[in-house]
Amino acid sequence: MAEVILKNIKKVYPNSEPKEKKGLFGKKKKDDEEKPHHTHHLQITDEGVVAVQEFSLNIKDKEFIVLVGPSGCGKSTTLRMVAGLEEISGGELYIDGVLMNSVEPKDRDIAMVFQSYALYPHMTVYDNMAYSLKIKNVPKAEIDKKVREAAEILDITQYLNRKPKALSGGQRQRVAIGRAIVRNPKVLLMDEPLSNLDAKLRNQMRAEIIKLRQRINTTFIYVTHDQTEAMTLGDRIVVMKDGFIMQIGTPQEVFDHPANLFVAGFIGTPQMNFFDAKLAIHNGDYYVETEDVSVKLSDSKQKRLKEKGVKEQPVTLGVRPEHMEIAETGIPGKIDVTELMGSSSHLHMTIKGKDAIVIVPRSDSQENHMGEEIHLSFDGSNAHVFSLEDQHNLEY
Repeated sequence: MAEVILKNIKKVYPNSEPKEKKGLFGKKKKDDEEKPHHTHHLQITDEGVVAVQEFSLNIKDKEFIVLVGPSGCGKSTTLRMVAGLEEISGGELYIDGVLMNSVEPKDRDIAMVFQSYALYPHMTVYDNMAYSLKIKNVPKAEIDKKVREAAEILDITQYLNRKPKALSGGQRQRVAIGRAIVRNPKVLLMDEPLSNLDAKLRNQMRAEIIKLRQRINTTFIYVTHDQTEAMTLGDRIVVMKDGFIMQIGTPQEVFDHPANLFVAGFIGTPQMNFFDAKLAIHNGDYYVETEDVSVKLSDSKQKRLKEKGVKEQPVTLGVRPEHMEIAETGIPGKIDVTELMGSSSHLHMTIKGKDAIVIVPRSDSQENHMGEEIHLSFDGSNAHVFSLEDQHNLEY
């Protein structure tokens, strides 16, 4: 059982002190991710720079949670507070029902996998994986059993006698993960573990982590700025910006029902297209209108908007690239560039003075050429309407 509860967690870096973090061996380490001068959007108070604001999250036993957001959003700082590598400025952290705010990192029963692998170069893979157990005076036979089990799970048994310098990046990351799981921690923390790998290796390692998760009974908290990792790995994802939680939900919930304009633009590749529009009511039904089209929203959207009593108003209309279609009439746009992507094509367009991307079947793109003017339409079930005032999704 390893439930993790964060209650109104807050992190403030005092203005008088430059922000420094402890590295793996207690050495001070500078970290660009959340430096005050890089994070000019963070709130600055009398106390200092607020890097994480009122962060509340209940993580269930064995759940895989992904914290995702752009650089400087506070995700790594949050992870480091769970690990005990950063002091908590406010709020409470519980692991297994025990308050952890003042508990030393070594006593939290957590393990952490870093972006940089952080392996001992003079030790073999076996000794790297065994080291944390040796310093706890675990019997040799038990150490050997645990190291070989972890090596088997991660398919690195053949490398146990090698030094890290003889391994590829992906193999080193497997060793780093192996070193963490031999301890059988209650919580496994992973801080951008795949960001040093090339695209092909990242895909392979994502699959390895999914398989690993099925084989070990632990709770995962995973930090990434890569939304593909977030969408494929997480049971739930936590989207962050400027120290605040923007939305918590399953990958599908966050993709289908973004809570605000930021989440809509951040989750999804290529990102959602946005247009100036109006939310109108005709005969009691909601329509989204631009100068060129009027589209009735789907029944489920009608229901949510009616329940909230949403009034007619100017809105930002969001439509994902894969949900736009070439039509006889509709929103006019000009094709700037066509990217062939195998079975489909990405049309980079200028629509009403703004850049937009439309994904169409390859056969459609062969009929439309650079510089050509075309019309686009979309279905009412795929239109998202956001408030101009506070950018929240009007359905929620």
